[in-house]
Amino acid sequence: MFNILLVTGGAGFIGSNFVRHVLGKYPDRRIIVYDKLTYAGNLDNLQGMTADPRCTFVKGDICDAELVGRVMQQHGVDAIVNFAAETHVDRSLLEPDAFIKTDVYGTYVLLEAARKYGVERYLQVSTDEVYGEVATGSSKETDPLAPRSPYSASKAAGDMMAQAYYVSYQVPVIITRGSNTFGPYHYPEKFIPLFITNAMDDLPLPVYGDGRQVRDWLFVSDHCTGIDTALHSGEPGQVYNIGGGNERYNLQVVEAILRLLNKPRDLIRHVTDRPGHDRRYSLDCTKLRSLGWKPAHEFEAALAETVRWYQQNEGWWRKIKSGEYWEYYRAQYGKRLA
Repeated sequence: MFNILLVTGGAGFIGSNFVRHVLGKYPDRRIIVYDKLTYAGNLDNLQGMTADPRCTFVKGDICDAELVGRVMQQHGVDAIVNFAAETHVDRSLLEPDAFIKTDVYGTYVLLEAARKYGVERYLQVSTDEVYGEVATGSSKETDPLAPRSPYSASKAAGDMMAQAYYVSYQVPVIITRGSNTFGPYHYPEKFIPLFITNAMDDLPLPVYGDGRQVRDWLFVSDHCTGIDTALHSGEPGQVYNIGGGNERYNLQVVEAILRLLNKPRDLIRHVTDRPGHDRRYSLDCTKLRSLGWKPAHEFEAALAETVRWYQQNEGWWRKIKSGEYWEYYRAQYGKRLA
């Protein structure tokens, strides 16, 4: 079994939690964390891990084929887990070109490296959003892809490229598609940490439209165990959905956050919806569950744990909510909140 993992995007939200999970579970595993450290990549997310001799950090862009190849050779990488991506739908509507470069071309670069150096596993971390809006029922891995934003379209393209490399070159590709993930170290422009940190500062909570969009929420540690299960027990060429089974209206989640923080409901501000906002996502996770995985966290308890983490780690998120963050925030919400 593979012992040296290249974890791209490993300084981001889910990636850093996955690195923490692997180092805690597998004493003989080595990890090369490869991250460009864009706005959402943060060395603070790896606090305590980079001092571990089993963990090496390399600053780099997955679009840099020369550096990727050098890292593969130098460290003898035998498995790749690709978290590296531009991930926010709202940002993709403002600047779609960055999503094409990272999520499509960057994936191609990694697949070429996997092919050239003969890795034992290549796991592509994807999203439920590639299935598009799901009015009824739940998306299965065999369902057609119907992305409706530049973000989800770029992720779907990366998935299809990964599957093509499995068929054309026998690269041992596995794809996971996760539902909306939340928990510690989540960049505070995203839904749950945005509303937690805004509410803590008594700032308005900009809820798109009527707030009755439905998302399935997955605690980050459960997402990590799902990826781990697919990586070790999944079959090359296969796709595995990872969902929490916690479908909630967005407005229900916002109200739960306000209750946990003992904040008034009048902080909620309904604002103009974003273009093409998918009404509902839902995943059928029977396939991954058949490998022995299931989420370990109940939504309400996990949300309370997440709120506590942001209360106890103000230094982490206050440093982020400055400079570039507020430029984006004003561009996204300024007119909506005016």
